[in-house]
Amino acid sequence: MNLRDQLKEILPDILPRNPAQAIKGTELIEMVKHRLKQDYSDATLRYHFSIMSCDPSSPIAKVEQGQGYYLRTSTIHTVNSARNLFHQGEGDGSAMAAGDVDIALSRAAKFRAVVQRYLESVQQFPFSFEQSFTIDAEGNRWRVPDLAVVDWLVGQNVEDTVVLDKAKLEVTRRLGESPLKISAVKLRLELNHGSLFEDLFQCLATSEWSNAGELLIAAPIEDPRLIEEVRRFASRYGIGVISFGLDADVLDDMPEPAAIENLSLREFDSIQGLLHIRRYATPKTGQSYDWQHVTVSATENPDFARFENWISRCLLEERAVTSNEFDELDRSSAAAVAQEYVA
Repeated sequence: MNLRDQLKEILPDILPRNPAQAIKGTELIEMVKHRLKQDYSDATLRYHFSIMSCDPSSPIAKVEQGQGYYLRTSTIHTVNSARNLFHQGEGDGSAMAAGDVDIALSRAAKFRAVVQRYLESVQQFPFSFEQSFTIDAEGNRWRVPDLAVVDWLVGQNVEDTVVLDKAKLEVTRRLGESPLKISAVKLRLELNHGSLFEDLFQCLATSEWSNAGELLIAAPIEDPRLIEEVRRFASRYGIGVISFGLDADVLDDMPEPAAIENLSLREFDSIQGLLHIRRYATPKTGQSYDWQHVTVSATENPDFARFENWISRCLLEERAVTSNEFDELDRSSAAAVAQEYVA
C-alpha cells in the first residue's frame, strides 16, 4: 500500500472534525509516523499533507486562515451539491470566471452550514442530499431536494436531546398515522428574474413526494416585482419561500463551513444575530408524504438510501439522531423498522 493510501486510512482516526482544534503539521507528522508500515521523512509527509489537503476527496483539510489540519467534512459530493445553490450562466453566454465560481462555492457551503445549524436550533432535523448532484446528473436538480427536513411529531426534550415518546409512537402506529413530517428543501444563494421560475419549479418538482416544499434563499429579496412573482407562484402551487437576509459580504466574513458546523450553541448565537429571516410564502398544509417514493428511489439513489436508513436509525434508537451523528454510526439499520411506522 502506497503512502497516500495509508494516510487515507490513518488520518480519519487522528484528525479532529473542528478546525478550531486543528493539529499543526509537526505534531501530525509525529502522530502519523508510528502507524505507518515503513519510515518516511518529515519532508515527504509534509508534502503529502499539503497535496492531499487540496484534494476534496481526501480526508485532510487545512485551516483557511491559520495553521493546522483537521478532518475534511466537505467531500467532492458536497462541492458538487454546493454548485446546485447558484447559476453559473453557461447557457446565456455569461459563464462565471473560475475565481467567481470558487467564491460562490464558498458562500454556498457556508449558507448550507448556517441553514443546517439554524434548523437544528429550532428542533428541526435536516438531512443533506449530496451524492445526487454530480456533473453528469443534471436532471437530479428536478428530482432531488438539497435537504429533507424532518419534524418529529412525537418528540420531547430530554437533556438537550429530542427523544421519541414510546407511547405516542405506538399510538401513531395503531392509528396508521405518521410520527414525523418531511419538508423537501431547495437552497439558493439569491433569486433573480432570469432564473426565478426555474428555481421555483425545481422546488415544486423535488417536493412532490414530501409533506411540503420550501425554497430557502441566502440573500434578501428587495425587488418588489420579484417578491410579487414569488408570492403569486407560491399561492398557486403551495410552496414556502424564506430569505435568511444574508448579503454576500456577510457570508464572505463568516468562518469556513466546518467551523460553523462545530460552533457551540453560544458561539452560534453570534451567527444567528446576523440573520434577518423573512418568510414570503407559507407552504400549503394537509399533503401526506409518499414513503414508497423514498423506498423505490433508495434502490437506485444513494442519498435516498441514506435518508431511509437515517429515519430507521432514529426509530431504532427512539431519538432524533442528527445527520452528522448518523454519518458516524453504523448505517446498516433495517428499512423494515421505518416501514412499520411511516409506511
